[in-house]
Amino acid sequence: MTLARNFDFAPLLRSSVGYENLSRLMDFATRGETSENTYPPYNIEKTGDDNYRVQIAAAGFDSDEIDITVQENTLIVTGRTKETEDAASRSFLHRGIGKRAFERRFQLADIIKVTQASYVNGLLNIDLVREVPEHKKPRRIDINTSHETVIEAHKLAA
Repeated sequence: MTLARNFDFAPLLRSSVGYENLSRLMDFATRGETSENTYPPYNIEKTGDDNYRVQIAAAGFDSDEIDITVQENTLIVTGRTKETEDAASRSFLHRGIGKRAFERRFQLADIIKVTQASYVNGLLNIDLVREVPEHKKPRRIDINTSHETVIEAHKLAA
């Protein structure tokens, strides 16, 4: 793991075109996780052949305190706490349910689309689907075995 953090990927990316997302992902991956970016906990689940779900434990938040945004290929989930009038009057002997502001970022492939989100029992569920465009799907290429086409093409070139 330490090797990846000290390895410079610039020479690999210098002669590449269209791999900017790879560069951003490598930078994101080599930063590592600190205690600041482990809250709130989450799951990424495959729910079908082309379906996925990001599930975030956001206990204590109201749905209007959570914002979900997709920008370029990044899913950004932000939680902001609202101070209520009764919060100042409350006195906790133990406060184990963390309700602090957070921002979670998930890198999405070009073919991943966010379809819906729901908030049930303190769990935020964000459903994703993989939509492969027709031009990226595998297709079978027939092999032409006719010699006449090859001969005619050769005569036209001469």
